[in-house]
Amino acid sequence: MRKMILLLAALAMVFALAACGSSGGSPEQGQKEQPKEQPTKKPETPKKQVAPDKGSEKKKSRADKGPEDKTLKLTIPKMERIKDDTIPTGQGTRMKLFKENAAVHIAGTGFPWEKEANIYIAGHRLGFEGTNSWLAFYDLEVLKNGDEVYLTDADGKKYTYEIFDKKIVEPTDLSMLKPVKGKNILSLQTCTLPDYSDRVIYRAELKS
Repeated sequence: MRKMILLLAALAMVFALAACGSSGGSPEQGQKEQPKEQPTKKPETPKKQVAPDKGSEKKKSRADKGPEDKTLKLTIPKMERIKDDTIPTGQGTRMKLFKENAAVHIAGTGFPWEKEANIYIAGHRLGFEGTNSWLAFYDLEVLKNGDEVYLTDADGKKYTYEIFDKKIVEPTDLSMLKPVKGKNILSLQTCTLPDYSDRVIYRAELKS
């Protein structure tokens, strides 16, 4: 119990620094709002991580271990740029992963082959021009309840998820990292517009 409390305290500190825009944080006070259409200004290099450092570790049963290669692929039909994108697993501080990929599966959170899990995936709202992160999650908010999201594991097994919930939380709110008892869910996170001050998270439940 003590280890869990210490872990959550550490995560709170990391989450408080989290930023999802390419600038690595909230714009200065008085800055113009981010345009709703696709931005034309070239993003700057991030200075802080885009997501929680990692989730809570828990022991996995043999049946829940899944493929040896933990790399996932993500497809979201409603989103223009997310089609069979490679989603590596790493910590929220691994800026290279977030720069080179559309999104990152946060280390310590669940996997689709587990009976109960919260697969937590975070991506840049803006990202880096000329890379897979560029505008990857810019249109995340086109998603509606009932929309499908697909994950594929390294063995080629496909998992179909259905959106059921949308949350906007403060950067210090760690509740979205927790699994939902008895369910396998997928969480997709980016930052809010126009100031990147909060986190928008869409949750989907495994259907097949």
